[in-house]
Parts: sequence; C-alpha cells; structure tokens
Amino acid sequence: MFNKVITGLIIIIILLIGMFIYVYFSIESDKTTTWEYHQDIEEAGWNPEALEQARRYYESINSTAAMAIYQGKVLFSWGDTTKSTNAHSVRKSFLSALIGIERENNGTFHLNHTLEDYNIDDHPPLNAIEKQAQFSHLMTSTSGVYLPAGEESWGMRRARPNRGANLPGEFYYYNNWDFNVLGTIYNEQTERDLFEDFKEKIAEPIGMEDFEMSHTHYSYENRRSRHPSYLFRMSARDFARFGQLYLQEGKWEGRQIVPEDWVKNSTSAHAGVPSNNIFDYGYLWWVATEPPFSDLGMYSAVGRYGQSIDVIPELDLVFVHRVDSNRFTFNFTRSSVNDLQRLQLLQLIIDAKRSS
Repeated sequence: MFNKVITGLIIIIILLIGMFIYVYFSIESDKTTTWEYHQDIEEAGWNPEALEQARRYYESINSTAAMAIYQGKVLFSWGDTTKSTNAHSVRKSFLSALIGIERENNGTFHLNHTLEDYNIDDHPPLNAIEKQAQFSHLMTSTSGVYLPAGEESWGMRRARPNRGANLPGEFYYYNNWDFNVLGTIYNEQTERDLFEDFKEKIAEPIGMEDFEMSHTHYSYENRRSRHPSYLFRMSARDFARFGQLYLQEGKWEGRQIVPEDWVKNSTSAHAGVPSNNIFDYGYLWWVATEPPFSDLGMYSAVGRYGQSIDVIPELDLVFVHRVDSNRFTFNFTRSSVNDLQRLQLLQLIIDAKRSS
C-alpha cells in the first residue's frame, strides 16, 4: 500500500512538472515582437549554407541565444531571445549612453572633473593623488585607483595593481571600482536613479519588449566598497535594440535618443589595452583596432561568460550573443563561451555575407 502511494505521488509530481513546462513554453512561444524579419535570407544577400554552418558552431559551444539584425531586420534568431538574463558588464555601455544623454541635456558631467570635485571617497580613504583622477579616466578605466570593488571576478582581483602603482590616466586596468563609481556619480549628480532613467530615456523610447524595473538592482558589497554595482538582466532581443540604436548613431524612428557625437566619441578608442590584440577601450565600449574587425568599424559591449553586443557599421549589422548564467546548471558547470569562441562565431556569420 505504501509503495502504491509513493508511486502515485511520483506520477502526480511528474504530471505537474509536465504541465509547468507546457505552460511555460506556451507563454514563451506566445510572446510577440515588433521586430521585422528577413523573409528570404538569400535574397537579403546572405549565404544560407554558410549561416547554417555558423549555427552548427553556435550549437557546439555553450551559447544559449544569438541574434543578428541586418539593415534593421532580424536575419536570424537562435535560442531563447526573450529571456532576461544577467547582462554582466554590458551594463557599463548602458551607463555610457545615459551619461551622453545627460551631458547633452543638462551639461551635468565634465570629462576633466575630478573625484575630488565629485566628493568621491571610499574605505580606505582616497589619497590626494587618487582624488585627482578625472571623469574621463573612470570612463576609460585608467583612474589609477586600485581598491576592492563589487562584482570583481577572481581574475580582476588577481590582476589589480598595487595601490599607487600608476598615476591617474597613465595605465589601463579593467577596474570595476571605476565603473561602479560612475554609477554613484550619476545618481548623486542627477539626483535621480540610473535604472529609472534607463527605462524612461532608452528602454521605452526604443521599444524594448522584455525590460522591467524588477530586472535591475544594486548589489552592495560594503566590505569591499561603499559604491554598489548597478546590475541589469536583459533579453537578447532587447540587447539587439540597444545595438541597433547605436548603429543608427543614436537615432530611433527619427528621434535622437543618444547624442550622435557622443555615440562617435564613446565608441572611439581612448585607452590602449596591452593585453588585448583586437580591442582598445573607448568610453565604456570596446573598440576593434586590429583587422579584420577594425576594417568593419566594429565596436562592442562585452560581458562576462560570453555576453556581447557587436555593432558592425560597415555591414549594417548588429550581432548579439548570450550565455544564460542564471540557469540552475550554470552554477555547477560554469559553461561559458570565451572571447575567441564568440569571435569565431561572429567571423563565420560575417563570412556568410562575404560568400553570398
């Protein structure tokens, strides 16, 4: 009798799980989109067989979503492009856009203003030299302030120079302290919230379809720093809208969302990155400075584990790549996609255009 009860409970649990999966994927499949799609890939100028080769490579690595927008329409959409997952460091390019908008509208930020001007400090306190780091140094990750910060990876902590090793503006080190302090400066100087501003000034005007305020939050790690990290979860198709906004030089449906000169300035190289033979650093954007990607004018928003928005003006193309680091199995496998794999996938996609 006891075994029959257990068996019955197991069957009920299996049925409930099945119903949940069915409802979940029914809801996901019912999600509509305002994106237009290319109806004929070949007619659009792409080689279907070469794109299929790219898709096979995509399926062989740990990608969970990928999307390409060509001439403003969806060329392909692979995986779940509607699920909002951790954007990781792509968040920094979102803040760059907000800073450009605020500078244009209110003249709030000046590139030569210092940490001292903005009354920025931390624990331990900044010294006199560190306080002379400028806003532009924070934007290019060259502040010379080498203190613990929130959301630092083990590699970032290990690579952090000794305090006082470099003067402000002298040396590039990918520094979450700089990036997080920019969030603090934004909120304090505007007396607003950067997430609310992103929703009002970017997400809503460009029609992001999955963005919600509940997908944003500040991560406080007070034992490391008083400056929180500003974290986003976002879908691949909303990543694509942000990339398309930049491809269109900050315009959306005839409206200038991000100032055109800021788009150009922030996606130009301002700091050399000695450890990277493909990209240098702009204002919170990665800028391709070596062939083949530099020949296409490519710049990218890049995040940990394989997140990216690659904007390729010469091909009128936006490519988005995602790895869902929120999924349960990721906590055990850490199955990410490295930069070489991601760029290899992108190269296969580009080759599909060249071979058409």
